[in-house]
Amino acid sequence: METTQDYLMVSLKLLGALGLLIYGMRMMSDALQKMAGPQLRHILARMTTNRLTGMLTGTFVTCAVQSSSATTVMTVSFVSAGLLTLAQAISVIMGANIGTTLTAWIMSLGYNVDLTSVVFPAFAIGIILIYMKRHRFVGDFLFGIAFMFLSLVMLSTAGKEMDLEHNEAVVRFFASFDTNSYWTILAFLGIGTLITCIVQSSAAVMAITILLCSTGVLPIYLGIALVMGENIGTTATANLAALGANTQARRAALAHLLFNVFGVIWVLCVFYPFVDMVCQLVGYDPTAGGQATLLPVVLAMFHTCFNVTNTAILIGLIPQLERVVCWLLPEKPQPEQEQFRLQYIETNLMQTPEISVLQAQKETAQFGVRVQRMFSMVRQLTDERDEGKFAHLFSQIESQEDYTDRMEIEIARFLEKVSENHLSDETKVKVRQMLREVGELESIGDACYNLARTMNRLQETGRSATKGDACSEGLKKDFTANQRTQLQAMMTLCDDALSQMNTIMSGHRSEHDIRDSYRIENDINQMRQRLKGENIRAVNAREYDYALGTVFADLVNECEKLGDYVVNVVQARFGK
Repeated sequence: METTQDYLMVSLKLLGALGLLIYGMRMMSDALQKMAGPQLRHILARMTTNRLTGMLTGTFVTCAVQSSSATTVMTVSFVSAGLLTLAQAISVIMGANIGTTLTAWIMSLGYNVDLTSVVFPAFAIGIILIYMKRHRFVGDFLFGIAFMFLSLVMLSTAGKEMDLEHNEAVVRFFASFDTNSYWTILAFLGIGTLITCIVQSSAAVMAITILLCSTGVLPIYLGIALVMGENIGTTATANLAALGANTQARRAALAHLLFNVFGVIWVLCVFYPFVDMVCQLVGYDPTAGGQATLLPVVLAMFHTCFNVTNTAILIGLIPQLERVVCWLLPEKPQPEQEQFRLQYIETNLMQTPEISVLQAQKETAQFGVRVQRMFSMVRQLTDERDEGKFAHLFSQIESQEDYTDRMEIEIARFLEKVSENHLSDETKVKVRQMLREVGELESIGDACYNLARTMNRLQETGRSATKGDACSEGLKKDFTANQRTQLQAMMTLCDDALSQMNTIMSGHRSEHDIRDSYRIENDINQMRQRLKGENIRAVNAREYDYALGTVFADLVNECEKLGDYVVNVVQARFGK
């Protein structure tokens, strides 16, 4: 190349190829996650019973989606949602580091094999499948592969056009670094880390490294130092995503960082012997130079050996790594006054819509637990005779009602955000079901609050009666023993309905029978009819006054409404 304009054009072509590489890999990853979102969820949630299966799962998923960042962020979100323990997450992250080495091998292949014969057929088949709506995600996946391979061809071509090996300024610049100095190695390690943190793509930085090494201008020792920096820099994605998440999620992201940093430290201790060993495996002599075409293979082999060895060292030390992470990030003490905060939904972790549904599912199940806890407060309120304790308990129920209103809004808002993306048919159905569920759960919270208000009204009426009001002299301020027994029986049925609902929401539909919920609801309806008749009879017999009978009837009717809302939640869960 002779002119500045030529260099500018090739540089723009190089930047475009890198952009195409990042886009292609993102497109391929997203398409695969949309195609196999539910399966990926099940794989990560179920195939992590021990360290080995967790590692193999992480490797498999990362090889499939071609992105260790996607797997890591997915894993962090699973920890945030309570679907994976910290120990399970660490093993998956270790496997993700092994799986990401496949990307380096594909890139090295692009510099040694002509991929143009694959690119255009992939585009042709992909565009056909995209227009066939049923298989559009497969088409997107093929497009992603085609873009990735095309970018590799463009990078290889741009590297040849730049002719860096004959550019004296570039050659002198890299030759000025002492490859036998640890300070030089550390400097390039830092550069690799910084660039990866900025561009948020280790694949792009790996592509640049391979390009520079394949032209022969970048010595292999410096190229490997950049690769080591990329391993540290790639952890930034998960750590940034986990910043606003719960403590467990931040611990998982930190474990990823510590894992990679530990690997870099021990490799630095044996840097030159380790690199020489890798070069021998490939058949490359680092001291002789030349054979630039082998350098992409050397980088890929080093990346593989580094991650496999690091995993082999640390997989038996997962409990110790977990303790270190927990020590570095201790659980913060919760304030006495409960603050509104969704437990499982973290909007900044919403990388893939298919995976985000899991967070919403978990949060919805937690919503069910909360309304049942609210109902238990109402039951306590029914038996509370002390005015001070009654007022405190009623105030708690009021705050819980506000909490449930906000939960409905935030979960629904999250689901609406998820639904804006392209979703699989199965996931679309789940989103619609959950929107129904949160609406009915909020209605249960309203029913609990209405029960509490009715009890509070009775309390205030009784309080005024004790002041010696002549007009209220005959008014009883409290239920009879029979009324209390009947009311507790009704509330017990409602509590059974809520327990059954939460059991269904926390498990899989196939594991439960909706008829159990129908049976409880029928029992509630029958009891309401019976208590309604007995209440009318008792009022007519002057066992208690009309006002007290009205309060009692209101409570029974509200319990029946609550039972209906519970059945609506269960029906939404079963898609009815």
